Amino acid sequence: MDRDPDVTRYVNGPWHEPDAHRRFVVDRITRVYPEGLGYWSIFERTAPTRFIGWVLLIPKDAHGPDVEIGWRLVRNAWRKGFASEAARIVVAHAFASVGMEWMVAGIAEGNAASQRVAQKLGMKREGMTDGYVRFKLSRESI
Repeated sequence: MDRDPDVTRYVNGPWHEPDAHRRFVVDRITRVYPEGLGYWSIFERTAPTRFIGWVLLIPKDAHGPDVEIGWRLVRNAWRKGFASEAARIVVAHAFASVGMEWMVAGIAEGNAASQRVAQKLGMKREGMTDGYVRFKLSRESI
């Protein structure tokens, strides 16, 4: 997934450096996140062994205090509602189980598809931060 330039077009990372990419992935999946946070893999309901992406809920920039929600899917899973469906489940978990009061998402200005997912979740655009559109969702807004 990370080696598909269309998938990673709006995301900075070591996508074309195999050793750096492996370290990046290993760090992300072995890191200890606060209780209830982390990455969740998405598998297609009709083909449960077919990985189609992930949703994350992790401290922004690895430190917080904001917690960021994000998603990435393989290209042939785009425009089928998978990102919205999976992210809605993570939002519900964040507010009901983790007790979060808000979450943020940083989405590249040109990434209209991810911005639509954020809007479907009820996230509101707050401006630009570090070159990304900042979206926020508060518990009281849902």
